[in-house]
Amino acid sequence: MNTLINTKMTRSNSCNRSNIDWLGNAFQALFFCSAMIGVLSVATIGWFLFKEGLPAFMEAGVVELVFGREWLPPALYGIFPMIAATLISTLGALIIGVPIALLTAIFLAEIAPKWLANIIRPAVELLAGIPSVVYGFFGLVVIVPAIETFFNIPAGNTLLAGIIVLAIMILPTIITISETSLRALPTTYKEGALALGASQVYSIIKVLVPAAKSGILTGVVLGIARALGETMAIIMVMGNAPAMPGSLLEPARTLTANIAMEMSYATGIHASSLYATGIVLLIFIVILNSALLYINNKRVS
Repeated sequence: MNTLINTKMTRSNSCNRSNIDWLGNAFQALFFCSAMIGVLSVATIGWFLFKEGLPAFMEAGVVELVFGREWLPPALYGIFPMIAATLISTLGALIIGVPIALLTAIFLAEIAPKWLANIIRPAVELLAGIPSVVYGFFGLVVIVPAIETFFNIPAGNTLLAGIIVLAIMILPTIITISETSLRALPTTYKEGALALGASQVYSIIKVLVPAAKSGILTGVVLGIARALGETMAIIMVMGNAPAMPGSLLEPARTLTANIAMEMSYATGIHASSLYATGIVLLIFIVILNSALLYINNKRVS
């Protein structure tokens, strides 16, 4: 009798183990397929851009296209002024936005009382949900006239207006990720620093921020990607002149604005040049991600 019961229990355990293995394998396959969707999406987008943009590089030449200073289709296709405007506007947005975002994240995570943090945090999250066109309207109605009045210039649609708008737009991304990174740190970090006699500010600057550097850098890189890829708001406030900006108070055109403004009517080599502009943007994003991975791996090692 006992032998019969043991045999049945063994068969039952075997069946259960078989069902668990089958279910686990099914979920592993589902997870793998989900991960591959992202990889295939990136590969497909890259293949499409290079397929459409390579004719422009072959006909106009890589050097002439990337470093040419005049954009005048169908004769001239130099995108260097747009590259310069994109990099300057992104760098300017980082110079303004990153310190504000980091200080706000530190305030929310370590200094602000709970009731005040519960007011500021939803406001920051709401800022992330505002559409780009609304930022553009705000810049057009508020920032552009303010620049005209303050600098006494005829038109405020300038590179500076684009920088200010981008700085505002990248704030929620950097604030949210930086605050999350700071809150994820073990409490022993701060407690240990305070126990050794360090002040709260010293503990935050010398202990917590370096410990959360990986997450903060991730937020900054995502903010850079947001600034590089922004289109609508930039079109509305920057003036869109396809010429090399001589100062921050002159109009300029970014790479994304160039694509959005001319793709609807471009044909032939003109359209291919716009796809080549997308390739340049994609290369910028790849460089940013590679730099972030290198910094994180170096920190871990």
